Amino acid sequence: MKIEVIKNVLKYNKEQADKNRKLFKDNGILVLNMLSSPGAGKTSLIIETIKRLKDTIKIGVIEGDISSTYDAEKIKYFTDNVVQINTGGTCHLNAGMVAEAVKKLKIKKLDLIMIENVGNLICPVGFDLGEDYKIVISSVNEGDDKPVKYPPIFIKSDLLVLNKIDLISISDFNQDFFRGKINDLNPGLKIIKLSCKTGNNMEEWIGWLAKRRKGKSN
Repeated sequence: MKIEVIKNVLKYNKEQADKNRKLFKDNGILVLNMLSSPGAGKTSLIIETIKRLKDTIKIGVIEGDISSTYDAEKIKYFTDNVVQINTGGTCHLNAGMVAEAVKKLKIKKLDLIMIENVGNLICPVGFDLGEDYKIVISSVNEGDDKPVKYPPIFIKSDLLVLNKIDLISISDFNQDFFRGKINDLNPGLKIIKLSCKTGNNMEEWIGWLAKRRKGKSN
């Protein structure tokens, strides 16, 4: 019975994710599902992206958290187009939650939606939200063993952002080990190394986004 319930939940989620995807496609919106453990820098990356692109494209944010609105309040300094989802204990967002949040966004005016998922490297990866790309954010201070401990999120992601690269010189983070484990799981997965704090290499991230945005609007 438990297995049947899980199958039904995933089936419903897929159906709603497909509806979300069609809605986003019909409106020419690029949608990113931002995944990471707590503290890796999802919110910082979203804020730095808005600061750099706010004069060229319209960005909406869906902010997922178990209970607080802290990150959404920070993002509101940079855009009014932000909607908070509190999951009430659930460790991930699902397609139904996103569908309800989208109703509160000015979707006709948006070019990009960034969905900040709940900080967790396990649960969120199993739920399609209707996004175009899954972005996993890892950080130097977390250590280089995350691909070993949490392989599915690295297998299913379309891009890996390694944040806090400014700390590399004072850490024992082994970049060769990290890259090797990523290659074992997802050969060819692009890694963008950057620092939201210093701005180092943010232009590569912005360039990656611009290319995908251009493809979406054609």
